[in-house]
Amino acid sequence: MLVELAVGDAYGAGFEYADPGFVLAHNTLRGYVGNPVHPDLLPGRYTDDTQMSIAVAEVLASDGPWTAARFADAFVRAFHRDPRAGYARGFQALLPQLPDGAALLDRIRPDSDKSGAAMRAAPVGLLPSVDEVLRTTAVQARITHDTPDGVEAARAAALAVHYCHFALGPVAEVGRWLDGLLPSGDWATPWSGPVGSKGLMSARAAVTALASATSMSGLLRTCVAFTGDVDTVATIALAAGSRSAEVAQDLPRVLLDGLERGPYGHDHLADLDTRLFAALSVH
Repeated sequence: MLVELAVGDAYGAGFEYADPGFVLAHNTLRGYVGNPVHPDLLPGRYTDDTQMSIAVAEVLASDGPWTAARFADAFVRAFHRDPRAGYARGFQALLPQLPDGAALLDRIRPDSDKSGAAMRAAPVGLLPSVDEVLRTTAVQARITHDTPDGVEAARAAALAVHYCHFALGPVAEVGRWLDGLLPSGDWATPWSGPVGSKGLMSARAAVTALASATSMSGLLRTCVAFTGDVDTVATIALAAGSRSAEVAQDLPRVLLDGLERGPYGHDHLADLDTRLFAALSVH
């Protein structure tokens, strides 16, 4: 799952807020592209979406209670060992100043309704019950996004993974299933048009793309075709799609091979996937 969501993130990063004409011309899955708006987002490198998903996964793969303090520590640790671009401007400026998670909890103003909590929530969806998913997703979300919409977007992202992982119904019905669990409703209404920075926008677009998916390659192209904050849409959707038996696992080899290979790249993600599934299979 982590490898696939990282591919979605890294591929989508090449198109984040790019001109629709650029997206139409280059969204071919033939390789990673450089972002014409954000030249610091290098082809084949994932962004904060994956880095924070790694942090969440590392907490879930470890012993002990899954508290806000432990998630906050993991967020800070992941950034310090592997600084990278892609975070929201204020958070990007804050992270280098923080020695640990306690400092993050002390200094953060968790009043955002943007997509930061949703983009990292996928690993929580592997927990064995809906109640555990709802509870643990809220714990990690409220560190930075303690708003109704910020928490709901994160819960939707994690629940989409849960729905697919435990085969709770046809993929096409995921939106209707979410409508029965989340307060805002409307998850079954298809998203259309560009995706802005709000968490509910990214999550709704991801659910729409997932509900019509038959293959991971098609799912990735659909996510990017929305335009806007498409790396987050692809991160959320590909995490869920990777856990569905209905979705062909056909991501192009050029994207899998082209994903970054540094200390926290492809091999680290694959190893963490193995540890995460092993830990949660006995939870």
